[in-house]
Amino acid sequence: MVKISTIETKLASRYDEFDPEQDGNKNTRFADIIIDGTSLYQKLKKHELVPSLGWGSDEYQRLLIDYFLLKKPHESMYYRYPILVCPWCGDEECGFISVKIDKEDDVVIWSDFILNDKKLQVGPFYFGWENYKQAIENTFGTAGIQ
Repeated sequence: MVKISTIETKLASRYDEFDPEQDGNKNTRFADIIIDGTSLYQKLKKHELVPSLGWGSDEYQRLLIDYFLLKKPHESMYYRYPILVCPWCGDEECGFISVKIDKEDDVVIWSDFILNDKKLQVGPFYFGWENYKQAIENTFGTAGIQ
């Protein structure tokens, strides 16, 4: 039997209020993904990418929500999705971490986290559909519409 994790999202930013690194850098605000009380962003922060959810244009945010809710496959990765992206522009061409997302009955599975072409030792995670759906939908507009 697999462990069903909890997922939630909350507003976070790339730099803390007093972090000297934020001077001259874009302090991107985003919807951080919290799995069983642990920030996915903090866990993968060393890769200098930010979660793709909760920021960007209205169209971009809705597209990502549709991807994560499996309403449509990614245009080039199919059932892999960019979960962390460039903090400056969100463009996948700048590098990204992707995750494979599957749904079996009422369980969503995140597995095979990959940074560009390198497999990361993260996951898999299993989420109940209702908790997952609510968390993903709640990311819309977390950091506003840019």
